[in-house]
Amino acid sequence: MTAYCDHDHQEKSVRDGDHDSSHSHDQGDASCCSLAPIDFGSLATSEVVADGVRTSMRIMQMDCPTEEALIRKKLEGMAAVKSMEFNLMQRVLTVVHAPNALEPIMAAIRSLGFLPELPDAGDQLAAAEKPKERWWPLALAGVAAIASEAVHWMGLSTWLAAALGILAVASSGLPVYKKGWVAIRNGNLNINALMSVAVTGAMVLGQWPEAAMVMVLFTIAELIEAKSLDRARNAIAGLMKLAPETATVQQADGTWLEVEAKAVAVGSLVRVRPGERIALDGVIVRGASSVNQAPITGESLPVDKAEDDAVFAGTINESGSFEYRVTVAASNTTLARIIHAVEEAQGAKAPTQRFVDRFARVYTPIMFAIAVAVAVLPPLLMGGGWHDWIYKALVLLVIACPCALVISTPVTVVSGLAAAARHGILIKGGVYLEEGRKLSWLALDKTGTITHGKPQQTDFELQADMDADRCRRLAASLADRSDHPVSQAIARAADDDVGTHDPVDAFEALAGRGVRGVIGGKMHWLGNHCLVHELGRCSPALEARLDQLERQGKTVVLLFDEQQVLALFAVADTVKDSSRAAITDLHRLGVKTAMLTGDNPHTAEAIAQEVGIDQARGNLLPEDKFKAVESFSAEGTVGMVGDGINDAPALASAHIGFAMGAMGTDTAIETADVALMDDDLRKIPTFIRLSQATRSVLVQNITLALGIKAVFLVLTLVGLGTMWMAVFADVGASLLVVGNGLRLLSK
Repeated sequence: MTAYCDHDHQEKSVRDGDHDSSHSHDQGDASCCSLAPIDFGSLATSEVVADGVRTSMRIMQMDCPTEEALIRKKLEGMAAVKSMEFNLMQRVLTVVHAPNALEPIMAAIRSLGFLPELPDAGDQLAAAEKPKERWWPLALAGVAAIASEAVHWMGLSTWLAAALGILAVASSGLPVYKKGWVAIRNGNLNINALMSVAVTGAMVLGQWPEAAMVMVLFTIAELIEAKSLDRARNAIAGLMKLAPETATVQQADGTWLEVEAKAVAVGSLVRVRPGERIALDGVIVRGASSVNQAPITGESLPVDKAEDDAVFAGTINESGSFEYRVTVAASNTTLARIIHAVEEAQGAKAPTQRFVDRFARVYTPIMFAIAVAVAVLPPLLMGGGWHDWIYKALVLLVIACPCALVISTPVTVVSGLAAAARHGILIKGGVYLEEGRKLSWLALDKTGTITHGKPQQTDFELQADMDADRCRRLAASLADRSDHPVSQAIARAADDDVGTHDPVDAFEALAGRGVRGVIGGKMHWLGNHCLVHELGRCSPALEARLDQLERQGKTVVLLFDEQQVLALFAVADTVKDSSRAAITDLHRLGVKTAMLTGDNPHTAEAIAQEVGIDQARGNLLPEDKFKAVESFSAEGTVGMVGDGINDAPALASAHIGFAMGAMGTDTAIETADVALMDDDLRKIPTFIRLSQATRSVLVQNITLALGIKAVFLVLTLVGLGTMWMAVFADVGASLLVVGNGLRLLSK
């Protein structure tokens, strides 16, 4: 690799986001749950880690905090369990446990009424079958509850009202009682336990119509909430449907046959007709077309593709027809990696979500204690009626469930992640989605980030009495060993003139300065201004010429041996129009910008002025970029944008690392905090605005959830609250926060 005090053009390696993280039943088992199955994809099989064995499993009955809390409490009491991670939106539990403890863990989960599923030998989970929905029990319960209310209102037989009420509760509430009993038996006061106690208490007090109506309303509201949650899940699951299930593949005898995409081998030849979606990643070998890459990159215009150009699964062929060679299996396409990355990101809890989870663990026991106090203290200390105060306590039990508060954050975060993915922005965790709004400084690499990264050689000057073609060949021999844009520009220019290269021995990349190697038994260097000074090869005349070229915004590279400088090469790059627009937009958002480059200060300043960047720092080695980012951190949250291995220290030092042009590159997708699927800097202002919107919705949801409960708490204590009102306070709040969170999908 050549590195000219600028950066390598390889993918960066940055720390991953921390991963932490949270029901499908039949109709009668619907509380806080989902009826729709989810196409989960794949899970890793059990793997050995430092603390023991890590196993992931899907639990289709787990998708709200009610189930998470129940499972967590059950497993925390097992010595073999080291740690747990819950992903409610994907219904996945990951457990780190002692060897040979998996079966007892699964048995413990089954004892709670859940069915954990493990991946098969191919790391695949069996397809989740959609349960048959039985609506008649709920319909019967609704009719019975209304009839009980009518009998009571008309003053008819109390026994008839009781019988109708019991029928309504039995038809709609038996699953709630079953789960409530499991929760109480395990010392967990979840919504099912609270609802079971409240409805039973109402029946004991003779409130038959109200008990019936509360249970029916609760079941209906939970079903509606389940459908809303499914919409958030399906926003990600819908990505899986972008790639077609089949592809037209050339057979050994030359014929073409439509086969399943997952069965297509790497190296196969695939034909794409006009209007078809591309099934697999590959490289065009015959034909040309324009391809709509919006599903992957968010680009508004189709991209022209010809031979040797890459194409990606999930993108749409517009008008032409072409054939391409498959480069990766279906399970490892760019689209598949995006889906996997977003699924992983759903498990990385944002700061607000972690706060809400901690708050909820304290909130419910406190509310239960208040309810007990309301039921007991006024009758004992103030002579109040037991019937009235016990009823108020039962209403408080229904209000006490924190489900609306806790579910509001993951729904909001997942909606934000899905909206970002549609814009071609891959965010590796809720923490980055939430923190993006705080960016005060954005540091940017130059080549390939602000500029096109495809410079052309503009000048060649001999500096010694030597054959020009010989100098070009020496430079090309060294430059060809690197994929750095500056090196490639020199190699391309030399290839046009000299063609063949000389063999290079003992080749070595000098980070941020250049390369060196032995050619013809003699050591040669190809490096930048920094390297020339470092090795003491710069003369006053050469310094003056370098200064002159650099003031023109050109990058200068020199070829020299152990005695003298042999030749000078000048290379120029062009600025992207999108970079100018992005910097202007960032300034509108109050984000200050800095360009960090290994290129010379004159070139850096010229590019910075052209684009409108606030600061430009040149002649930076990787460790210098790292220090620069650290210095900006004193003023607030810092982001770093780059795409090379030389940027890795700075990217790691930044609060948020942005990888450019991540489409098709494994490392960028897997290691960046935020990966821009094309190389358009304008996506960063979009990311910041989405972060601001996400934060706003999170605050709104927390305020809604707590505010509604506070209002009904006061109404209950002053004698105006009823049990059916409490149901609306609980489940109605859940529906409001879920619906509010889903608004982000339209951003």
